[in-house]
Amino acid sequence: MADRETRPTTVWSRPERGARGPAPERSRYEITGAALALADAEGLAAVSMRALAQRLGTGPASLYRYVGSRDELLDLMADAVAGELDLSAAPSGDWLGDLVGLALQSKADHARHPWLAALNDRRGEVLGPHAIDYLDHALAVMAPAPGTSRQKLEAIGLLGGLATLFARREAMAAAGEAPGAGDPPAQAAHLAAVAAEGRHPHLLAALTTAGPPPPAGPAERDALFERLLRRLLPAMLG
Repeated sequence: MADRETRPTTVWSRPERGARGPAPERSRYEITGAALALADAEGLAAVSMRALAQRLGTGPASLYRYVGSRDELLDLMADAVAGELDLSAAPSGDWLGDLVGLALQSKADHARHPWLAALNDRRGEVLGPHAIDYLDHALAVMAPAPGTSRQKLEAIGLLGGLATLFARREAMAAAGEAPGAGDPPAQAAHLAAVAAEGRHPHLLAALTTAGPPPPAGPAERDALFERLLRRLLPAMLG
């Protein structure tokens, strides 16, 4: 009998809990929701099985009947946030506009959950059902777009990376962090001073032509985000 192809075991490929033992007191949905609330309140580093058990009023050992490890819990959290995206609209035929809309949703997800950027940096993350739904939806949107399947998958990855980057900057601005060398006005002043020394003529010409930096409020950041996507995505797929 030929060997059948099997998928790797994930938290979603196992039953909610074993068939033996006492009746279930929790659900993965409830546990994941509590973990999201904990991360929203205290950050990703605060999410441990022990802290989560305290929040739920139970013992850490009981949680392991539903979730095998903290890594699996993080996978569940990432997929729960992916489930917040609205994928109900059918592709309009304007693949670029639809992709920009998805990217704006993704950026808003990161704004609601500032810890999500750190979670996205984790290696070995397993895509859950909601994340796979998003990937399939994005590919459906891109059906009329030029480019190979590989280029389209890379473009979807770019969407996520830029959403994370912009959300991080917005989180810093919302937190009122003091301006530093990376702050746009401070950086512009620094570059102008360096260019004025006369040793970087191309930089001086570019700064002179560009003029002063634009405002950096939420609306301006959204507009910049959309402009970048509308320039980069066609170039990637052309």
